[in-house]
Amino acid sequence: MVRLLALAAMLLAMTPALPARAQDECILCGASGSTQSAGERPLQIEITTNLAFSRLALTGKGEPTVNIDPATGQRRTSSGIVPLGGMSFQGRARITGEPGRAVRIVMPRVIRMSSSSGGSAELSQIETDLPPWPALDANGVLEFSFGGEMRVEGGAGGVLRGQIPNTVDYN
Repeated sequence: MVRLLALAAMLLAMTPALPARAQDECILCGASGSTQSAGERPLQIEITTNLAFSRLALTGKGEPTVNIDPATGQRRTSSGIVPLGGMSFQGRARITGEPGRAVRIVMPRVIRMSSSSGGSAELSQIETDLPPWPALDANGVLEFSFGGEMRVEGGAGGVLRGQIPNTVDYN
């Protein structure tokens, strides 16, 4: 028996924040907890494309996983899931700040997702196409893509949603 699993437009928002220990240890920080120097442009992050796995069906055979490659956006499914058409997309983000500055971007290892109908999944192996030492360009911009592996749990479907909290800071 095939169970439908709608994963259209899964919202994965990224919110920049300082790590808690950096805020606690920072003696140069202003009242806001920012490590930003006077006159320095603050870092901002914008999600330009949400990570979307599209429409899928659970087959009941094997472990239901689907991967989105961060560089190409290519979707790969396991034997437990069958694509039902529609477009899948890797997520895309844009960071702006002080031109030429190196940045550090930390993403979580695992994200829990759920649907209003009781479905749940886990997004893991989150990867980006960032270089080993990312830095903002001469215009103060860095754009990158991200993807990962979604593992559906319990055989229940629905429109699964989750958020990717992250840390973005100047190096």
